[in-house]
Amino acid sequence: MTAPGWRVVVGSDDAGDDYRRIMRDDLASDDRVAEVIDVTMADGERYPDVAVRAAKLVADGRADRALLFCGTGLGVAMSANKVPGIRAVTAHDAYSVERSVLSNDAQVLCMGQRVIGVEAARKLVHQWLDYRFDPASHSAANIDALAKYDR
Repeated sequence: MTAPGWRVVVGSDDAGDDYRRIMRDDLASDDRVAEVIDVTMADGERYPDVAVRAAKLVADGRADRALLFCGTGLGVAMSANKVPGIRAVTAHDAYSVERSVLSNDAQVLCMGQRVIGVEAARKLVHQWLDYRFDPASHSAANIDALAKYDR
């Protein structure tokens, strides 16, 4: 990712909608973010539809990262991981968020509105924006090995 900043997709189902709106607004006012793409659920859609649509934007290069919410963060992560090339994680603590990027080059962070308090989620998202995977790191070989399963 290079300047001017991250292009971040935000999405949720009904159980994560409050956090989606809060984080969307936070991201829109963050200097590290160039664009926020909000993929709300359309009539008749379910969380897998939203998560896959968001993940495809990242996989297609139209966004750099995605931030997804549902009740637990688990369903949107499983759904986003169906998109080839996407590494989505559910993380509710600082260490897991850090390692999801630095060790695993995860492009999609998922959280549960019913699992984590809003202020803790805001803090983790704020920290998440500072992490960048180093393709020269020891972890790069693991990411290369994982990517083979997408082909």
